[in-house]
Amino acid sequence: MMTHSAIALTGFITWTLLLLALMELIRTQLVLRGKIPANGFTPDNANLSPFMQRLARAHANCVESLPVFGGLLLVSIVTGRASITDPLAYLFLACRVFQSLVHLTSLSATAVSVRFTAFAGQMAIGLYWAFKLLVSL
Repeated sequence: MMTHSAIALTGFITWTLLLLALMELIRTQLVLRGKIPANGFTPDNANLSPFMQRLARAHANCVESLPVFGGLLLVSIVTGRASITDPLAYLFLACRVFQSLVHLTSLSATAVSVRFTAFAGQMAIGLYWAFKLLVSL
């Protein structure tokens, strides 16, 4: 049976993949409709719609965070210390998904503050996990 930490890590990876798949689906449609050449994309989607720019950034946020937070989850699983990360694993994943969804919907000052709050929650959980894992090793 998978631990909550393993499920959350799998969820994090899946969420990151889903954001990428959505971006590539939209890009493919743009190419097939002749609106942009296949080699006309920038990594940050700067030459596309504001939504596509936010999507690229939301995906990049996940990719940037995955080694750190995913690494902590993986360490806990591999060392048999998932009991440290399990209690907050789903909350962490919820904060990550919520941060991305807010990022996709708006860049207003309120949305940025809400998004930061979700990120701050992830940071607090990550720091707690790191401390507890270090102390337990």
